[in-house]
Amino acid sequence: MKKSIFLLLIAFGIIAHLYSAEITGRVVGITDGDTVTVIEQDQGKINRFTVRLYGIDAPEKQQEFGTKAREYLSKLIFDKYVRVHFREIDRYGRIVGRIYDGEKEINVQMIAAGMAWHYRQYSADKEYSDAETKARELKAGLWSSPVPVPPWQWRKIKKNPFFSR
Repeated sequence: MKKSIFLLLIAFGIIAHLYSAEITGRVVGITDGDTVTVIEQDQGKINRFTVRLYGIDAPEKQQEFGTKAREYLSKLIFDKYVRVHFREIDRYGRIVGRIYDGEKEINVQMIAAGMAWHYRQYSADKEYSDAETKARELKAGLWSSPVPVPPWQWRKIKKNPFFSR
């Protein structure tokens, strides 16, 4: 109960802060290939946000290419100042948004490098779809694997091993 109230308060705080639809801050953590931690300083106050990259799904840490996806994302933005255009807050209290390093959108770069899938269940973005098609053709990153397993299927199999049989 206490945890639920705490998470609810955090979510309300984030929502109130995010009416601008954008945060700017330094990337201080890379959880995996599609989740980062951003710290923003706002009028002397430090705000810490967990950001899930909109429209992509990177391999899980234990999955093939999971570590490479995390390392690639780290190379792109770790310890850099980025802009996050947020879309929503997910059920885990994370901001879901597009991350920009200058004018470069990091989400589409992850797909183009073959480090993430276009997560079509949540995004109909044509640029993401085109980037994935090209990465597949070039056999970039995870597409070099003979049978790449999408993370959403991998999670389902891990949750219920009998599902794969």
